[in-house]
Amino acid sequence: MLQLDHITVICPTLQEGVAHAKACLGLEIQFGRRHDYMGTYNHLMRLGEAVYLEIVALDPTGQRPGFARWFGLDDQQAVRAAWDEGHRLRGWVARTHDIDAVLAGNEALLGRKVELTANDSFFYFSIPVDGSLPSGGLAPSVIDRRGKPPSVAAMADLGAKLRSLIVEHPDPHAVSALYRRLGVDQLPEVRKGPKLRYRALIETASGLKELT
Repeated sequence: MLQLDHITVICPTLQEGVAHAKACLGLEIQFGRRHDYMGTYNHLMRLGEAVYLEIVALDPTGQRPGFARWFGLDDQQAVRAAWDEGHRLRGWVARTHDIDAVLAGNEALLGRKVELTANDSFFYFSIPVDGSLPSGGLAPSVIDRRGKPPSVAAMADLGAKLRSLIVEHPDPHAVSALYRRLGVDQLPEVRKGPKLRYRALIETASGLKELT
């Protein structure tokens, strides 16, 4: 079974991502961490007890790993083009306790299992060979923390709660069927739209806001 772990704003620069989140939500998202194993860094914010928001970009001081980086960040031209078109919330990550079972027969959709080391421990993450978003961003990336819970409690709690993750797509029935086949628990709300697009409805102290 796959459960929503976090939603991801993928940005050309971290500064642009933080500014976008502030414009949408009225909140100043705090710095999270550097990913020395990936050459990226992020800002993080809780969206509930087990879900969070990640704003992620290439770290200009980071080292390129020996494989393609996650979230399509190696293709900065594509990241910039999507950003300038207004597609900023472009991915989501689902957690599992058995990534091998999830990826079995689904590597073409989700990518291959990559072992990553952080803070003297390791976890698994699914990344397509070329580093692109799984299924063009339609499918989630998959994380397996080997039984460890997500570190949401250590993140800044600004009183924001995720109320709904909305996926717009020309064929919503096919998208819903894909998520069911992958075993996604508590499916995102799938609606018909002209192209793939994510929207997150987030409750804040100043009311319901939309992150795109």
